[in-house]
Amino acid sequence: MSITINGMAHVILTVSQFEKSRDFYCELLPFLGMTKVYDGNNFVYHVGARTALGIQRCSDEHAGEKFVQNRVGLHHLCFRARSREDVDALYAKLTAMGAHIDRGPVEGDWAPGYYYIVFEDPDGIRLEINYLPGKGLLAGEDGPLNPSDDPDWDQNPPAKT
Repeated sequence: MSITINGMAHVILTVSQFEKSRDFYCELLPFLGMTKVYDGNNFVYHVGARTALGIQRCSDEHAGEKFVQNRVGLHHLCFRARSREDVDALYAKLTAMGAHIDRGPVEGDWAPGYYYIVFEDPDGIRLEINYLPGKGLLAGEDGPLNPSDDPDWDQNPPAKT
């Protein structure tokens, strides 16, 4: 027997710069259609767009640490946009916020029309928003996403020189 899940319920990110991260996410997430439903001294929680995102203060022994993308755990968190224009609108918002933009908006090679931007929160946690036309990653006429046929493929593109 197997089941089919109904999406992603929530993600909780643990941050070392809680106040800066709270400010960042409390400005970003409403722009993405999410509503703040809890805001405490150690945790803030937004819901909407068929998911939820929580930001939690790290334990004292990890205060001041930065996110390391290739360490065990989260690599990055990606939101799905409804259009290329939405990706561009988020780019403008992030620029106005002074957020660190890692790359984009740009088309990627992962699938036809894959349009995205990668940016970071105050702790360096990598976030992405993408738009993929058609059925996106769902199986069917568009087929599933296949990043590469290369067995040594790496999610991280080489650094630009």
